[in-house]
Amino acid sequence: MAVPLRMGVIGIDHGHIYGMVEGMQAAGFTLVAWSTGSQTPESSRKTAAEKWSGIPELEPEAILEDQSLSLILSASINSERAAVAIAAMEHGKDVLVDKPGCTTLDQLETLQLAALRTGQRWIVSFSERVGVESTALVDRLIGEGRIGKVVQTVGFGPHRLNADVRPDWFWSREQTGGILTDICAHQFDQFLHFTGSTEARVVSAHVGNTANTDRPDFQDFGEALLEGNCGRGYARVDWLTPHGLPVWGDGRITILGTEGTIEMRKYIDLAGRPGGNHVFLADKAGVEHFDATGAGKPFYTALAWDVAERTETAMTQAHAFLATRLALEAQEMAEREQAR
Repeated sequence: MAVPLRMGVIGIDHGHIYGMVEGMQAAGFTLVAWSTGSQTPESSRKTAAEKWSGIPELEPEAILEDQSLSLILSASINSERAAVAIAAMEHGKDVLVDKPGCTTLDQLETLQLAALRTGQRWIVSFSERVGVESTALVDRLIGEGRIGKVVQTVGFGPHRLNADVRPDWFWSREQTGGILTDICAHQFDQFLHFTGSTEARVVSAHVGNTANTDRPDFQDFGEALLEGNCGRGYARVDWLTPHGLPVWGDGRITILGTEGTIEMRKYIDLAGRPGGNHVFLADKAGVEHFDATGAGKPFYTALAWDVAERTETAMTQAHAFLATRLALEAQEMAEREQAR
């Protein structure tokens, strides 16, 4: 590969950063340095220091100025990720940022201009797709034509609230961007990916606070209806996962095709099969269950190649921007309707 596979981290405010780092390390990158943010609690800093023992904690400016680094990873506070990414691109580095990549349409436009101006890549880690092994298997099944042409995706992203361990910024609409901008970004990404849509619009959207009225700035339920040039989609997200469920959320997606359906049960099978990465396929021949464990997470290896060779095999820049734009537009539409 043409460039050193060396990376830095700026922002550790969401635990997704550890999976992002592990994925890129498995793909050959070396973590050189890391930095916290202005509101990062001491407990999070200690966790990072333990996980990355021996790797120095530096100021963000020092990491940005290190010309040996070709990639910056960030999981800072949602509303601060755009500024980190723009600074990284202006310093000649590609960026892998936790979702949501930004929290306003103005930020998105600034990011697009920065990417165009610098020639660097801004990629969003939609972990509910790129971080689960069942994706690789489902991509293969769809590619083999097992369910015909994809017509629709129906995605569900329930999350457990764990209110007692959430930082103050988690409850702020301004800092998180709202529920559709934040966790529904995963669903918009999957809709585009599995339908193959390169153009799309939000048909309708809704947000609400159903069980956390003591936090009036918080949204715990959201849904959206999508129309793309290669299919349609519905998405529902919430912070209502019951404590009795043994995983943080029963994240799943159903993919409807002209000749069959696929359902991904990513984290738990309620029928009792152990583990996650369960895939169910129904077609004219019957019903089949697949355990996708071991199918791999090719996104990270592809991204390492893209950073070095300036290709777009892991995720196109257009996809990252469109998935993010859909989330932001859905959020705005829902809040306009809510204000009426």
